[in-house]
Order: sequence, then C-alpha cells, then structure tokens
Amino acid sequence: MKSNKTFLGIELGSTRIKSVLIDENFQTIASGGFEWENRFENGLWTYSLDDVWIGLQTSFKQLAAEFEKKCGEPLTSISGIGISAMMHGYLPFDQDGKQLTEFRTWRNTTTEKAATFLTERFGFNIPLRWSIAHLYQAILNGENHVRNITFLTTLAGYVHYELTGEKVLGIGDASGMFPIDSTINDYHPRMLAEFEHIAAGSAFDQKLTDVLPKVLMAGENAGLLTEKGAKLLDPTGKLKAGIPLCPPEGDAGTGMVATNSVSERTGNISAGTSVFAMIVLEKNLSSVYSEIDMVTTPDGKPVAMAHCNNCSSDIDAWVRLCDELLRGFGVKPKKSDLYDFLYNISQSADPDCGGLLSYNYYSGEPMTGLEQGRPLLVRTPDSKLTLANFFRNLLFSAVASLKIGMDILTERENVVIDRLSGHGGLFKTKDVGQKLVATALNAPVIVSDSAGEGGAWGIAILAAYREQKNANESLGEYLAQKVFKNDVNVCVQPDGSDVEQFNAYLERYKAGLAIEKSAVENLK
Repeated sequence: MKSNKTFLGIELGSTRIKSVLIDENFQTIASGGFEWENRFENGLWTYSLDDVWIGLQTSFKQLAAEFEKKCGEPLTSISGIGISAMMHGYLPFDQDGKQLTEFRTWRNTTTEKAATFLTERFGFNIPLRWSIAHLYQAILNGENHVRNITFLTTLAGYVHYELTGEKVLGIGDASGMFPIDSTINDYHPRMLAEFEHIAAGSAFDQKLTDVLPKVLMAGENAGLLTEKGAKLLDPTGKLKAGIPLCPPEGDAGTGMVATNSVSERTGNISAGTSVFAMIVLEKNLSSVYSEIDMVTTPDGKPVAMAHCNNCSSDIDAWVRLCDELLRGFGVKPKKSDLYDFLYNISQSADPDCGGLLSYNYYSGEPMTGLEQGRPLLVRTPDSKLTLANFFRNLLFSAVASLKIGMDILTERENVVIDRLSGHGGLFKTKDVGQKLVATALNAPVIVSDSAGEGGAWGIAILAAYREQKNANESLGEYLAQKVFKNDVNVCVQPDGSDVEQFNAYLERYKAGLAIEKSAVENLK
C-alpha cells in the first residue's frame, strides 16, 4: 500500500471527530478519533475552535500511526482529502481572520424572530439553525460585530479554509447557509437581492455574496493543502503540502453518500445526538413548511429534510445511570454490551410501552415549536414501569418528533419513498434501531455494511470521486456502479401491527406536549 493511493476523510460530528483513510477500492485502511462535547455557555451551545484543532490533530495522529504500523511507511502523501462537519450554525470572521463571536451551533434555537421574518419575505422556509437566520438575528439584536464580517462560513468551510486558503463550500453544506436555486446550482439570486434590501440601513452593509463561501459541486477541485494546512493536520511535518481537496460538505451530504442515497425517491436517516431524514425529491414541494428544510445533495438535487435537534442524548443519559448502578455492585459491562442488552430487552415490552411517555428534549425542538427543552419521563399511577417498557418508550420518544415532520411529506405532499438507508448510533445494535425506524416512518429501511463507516467515510468517497470520476459520470452513477457495486445490506419492511402501536404512542406524545411546554415555562 502506497500512501499516495489513498483518500482521507475527516468529519467533525457533534460528539466525535473522526478520520478515515480509504484505498482505491473504498476499503478503510486506518482511522482515528477524538471525543468532544458541545458546551452551553452564555445561553448558547458552542464548541471552542481550539478544540477543533486539538481534535483534528489527535484524530489524524491515531490514523497515521495505524497506517504506518500496517503498511510499514509513514503517511506522507495522499491522493485527496475531504472535510465534513455539522451543518448550519454561525462562524463569522473579520478581514484579519479573527473570529468575531463564539461558534453558534445548529443546536441553538435563539433565532425564531429572524427565521420567521425571512421565511415570510423569501417565501422559502428558513430554519432556526441556518447561517442566514443567525446573521439576521445578530443584525436585529444590534450586535456590533456584524459590521466587521468579511467571511461567514460553516465549521467544514472554516477547517477547509485553514487547510487550503480557499473560501469555498460544497453545495450541500451551502444549502444550510442560504437557499439554493437548483436550476443554477448557486445561492438563490432573488433571495440574495431581497436580503440586501432587508439589511439596507443596518450595521451590516456588506454584499452578502462577498461574505458567503463560493458554492462548488461534488467532483470539482476545491484547492490544495498548503504548508500551513499540512502542519495544522500533522505537526510532525511528515504530511506533505500540495494534496488536492474536494469541496467541504456538511454531515447531511456525507450521510447521503455513505448510504448511497443521492437518487430520486431514495432517502437516508441519520440518528445520533440529533436525527434527520432526507428524501431526494422528484419534484419541488407545493407549499412552504416550517417543519421541512429544503437542502441539496452534494451534486445539487433538491432534498426535503425533516430535522430534529434531539434524538439519543436522553437514551445515553439513562444508559449511564444503568452503568453507574451496575458498577456500584462491582459489575463493569462493556458500553456496547450494555446498549445491546437494553435495546434488545425493549423488544419484549408491552405494545403501549406500559403507558409510559418520554420527552427527550435536551435543547429546544423547532419541529414541535419549543425554544428550550426539559427531558421528562411521564407516567400515570397505573403505568407499568418495567425495564423493557421503559426502554421501548425511550426508543419511541427518540424518533417521535421526526415522525411528525415526515408525515408532512408522505401525507400532505404524497412523497414516495422507495427505501431509507439508516446510519448513526441508533442503528448500532443489530436489527433494533432498523426495525424502530421502519415502524415509525412506515417505510423500508436498509442498513448496509458500509453505512457503519459514517460521514468520515462518505467525505473520503467524495475525495475519491473528485480524483476518479470519468467524464460526465454523475455522483449517483459513481456510487451505484463503483462504490456500492458489491455492497451487502439487509432490508426491514414495516410491520402493520407495530406501525399501529407506534402511531398510538405518537398520539399520546402529541397530547402530552402541553406537559413539556409547561415544564419549559416553570422549570427555569
């Protein structure tokens, strides 16, 4: 194995920074990781940019050491690199490259006034977490820094810029900053003009097109690794400059690639700290829905996304409590074994979860109209509190808000879904998460061997596509005919009785949202 026949993908997820090195046949050679967590500071969810580089260097160091151990040579040259990260959020910089505010992540729900106003003016749904909503909210708040912004980007765009000096963004990630016109594969001209009219007279007097990154399509060149960038990734100096990079993408786009879900009527669901489902559309939606984001595939196809801020955090908290209890008795289970046990025991629960009801809202949840969250377990005196019922209830709760959004697509817009591909932590326990999502969304769900590699593998594939694609070979063709040609996957069809049970739970869940809203109002 020669290092210059490899492709490196790095993804900065919500809880882990992961690096994956693949060969020409898309097989993983080496990987590295770094655990990190967002922090709630001054009323905002954020990460330190210092932690970004500590995490990247730690992750790359592990990967490089594994490569050298396996291949007998240091990792010095790579055929291509790709950077991916959590979409959306707000990262503004001045002309000297100084960060003007804390990194405001996708998890913040403090932009309702701006998002609502822009949605009405654009005639296009602007979610709370989109970069343009954060920018306009900062303008409305009278924040002084807006007059000094010369570059506004996402986390992936920031890292890519530091590595290459190029202010660019893949179209999928860009579609979470500002609306995209899929007929020209660029920011929507009418809406750009409308925003400049709206912002006229405010402290923000820059042209928005001068501030936003340039939009690039999958397969295009996005710059070369500079000497500075090489040292940022590998302080040992072994990694050489001059390596080409593909356009940086968001985790939504890399999830589509990792699950072979870039063709019409296919979709994927990513379930971890947050959860989202994306369907590649045959035609545009007939109406604007505040619950549905319109983004794109990495090659520009329109995608409807139902996104929820909360998914597995509440499950993780209860698993930690179970682990603490067991350790108090001298039992030290493996983390994966404990998850598998609790997920599997949920399969023996009562159909109605014993009457239990949970809300997994650690942060606000725009899907159900909540600016803040309060994790809750609710039960009546005659509820059956068993371990199986408890965990089935937690699993149902994890995808209940998502189901509310997806019903808009399937019931109001008659969107057809041939299959959904699942990836993320919720699918790690064999069969359980897959069956759960098939039940909740009433659609066939596949989980493939490759999907477990996740977004870091997906962005490595996009780096390979930039290098390997034939003339006029679409991303969908490349994935189907090369990357996933021999892929093995298992498909789970929804079971009618299970679907009825989940729908009954969902009705109780909707009715109980008043309890969650009261908790937000009264538990400060």
